[in-house]
Amino acid sequence: MAFLKTILIIILCYYLFKILAKLFAPKILNYAAKKTEAHFKEKFGDFANQNITEEEQVGDVIIDKRPAKKSGTSEKVGDYIDFEEID
Repeated sequence: MAFLKTILIIILCYYLFKILAKLFAPKILNYAAKKTEAHFKEKFGDFANQNITEEEQVGDVIIDKRPAKKSGTSEKVGDYIDFEEID
């Protein structure tokens, strides 16, 4: 009789857990999403504004440095050999 009582308690706890999970899971996930959003806003909120200063406007082209010139000398690696097929 104790075995059946134990099985019944386990099944009852399982279904009770399923019902509670359906009720509270959306609220818990919503809370977690809000906390994550607040965390990202705290970390990356000023990221978009740090690159734009007062004298710079959106759309301005700014070149920090000139690209290095490549030397005009190119060394040949080898000769080109044309092979013909022999029938």
